[in-house]
Amino acid sequence: MLKTLLIQMTDPHIREEGRLAYGRLNTAPYLKQAIEHALALPQKPDAIVLTGDLTDFGRPQEYAHLRRLLAPLGTIPVYLLPGNHDDRPQLRASFPEHTYLGKTGPVCYGVDMGELRLLALDSAVAGASAGSLDQEQLDWLAAELSAQPKRPTVIALHHPPFNTLIGHMDKIGLLNGAEQLEAIVRQHSNVERVISGHLHRNIQIRFGGTIASTAPSVAHQVCLDLAEDATSAWTLEPPGYAVHALSNHGQIVTHTATVGQFDGPFAFHEPSGKLID
Repeated sequence: MLKTLLIQMTDPHIREEGRLAYGRLNTAPYLKQAIEHALALPQKPDAIVLTGDLTDFGRPQEYAHLRRLLAPLGTIPVYLLPGNHDDRPQLRASFPEHTYLGKTGPVCYGVDMGELRLLALDSAVAGASAGSLDQEQLDWLAAELSAQPKRPTVIALHHPPFNTLIGHMDKIGLLNGAEQLEAIVRQHSNVERVISGHLHRNIQIRFGGTIASTAPSVAHQVCLDLAEDATSAWTLEPPGYAVHALSNHGQIVTHTATVGQFDGPFAFHEPSGKLID
């Protein structure tokens, strides 16, 4: 039985209407298609979290465009996190009704979705591509986990707290706080996932006794090249998002949804029920 369905979308890199990312990519239709895809799932999402790089430059016009793109989600709760391409003050100014974003300092919050808890950390550093977690956030996380030690919990941040082996991305990964984060997670067996973005790929690793992962971008992907000197490049591999489903056993099962137009679905059996040879 499904208890809670949390959708993770990440790295839409929205520009102003009519402007292209990298001078060649219109990212807005990709987010629009991802939202339409999520709304068409057989099970309605209980919430959606966007794990950073919401815009490309953190400009007011970009966030205004993002608001319009998110509008079809209607009453489904949407939780936002800044990435290294975002501007924290402008994010707050553009989404004033999202009071969980706070007024100053890092965007750090906890929300309950039925029996599932989401704890969000802010790894963005103003003016830098790489990320960091300060001691205040880590202490806050430890206290929040201790306060509800039995509730299944997802921790979200933008920069993955692990090396991915994609050299040019690891150089701008989470450079401070990853070891401390893993030590905290290891002390709390109710942490079902540590989810992140930034890498524009679907990646998983064992982390602190649980699973840490990144999700694909809803737009463009980082090229898969596991070399330390890999060229910094992107590709239009199919976009996607993560579906984190809390079961009645208190465990999260994660699926990757690929966005696009594909043939099917087709039945495995003939209408009579006979297996097709």
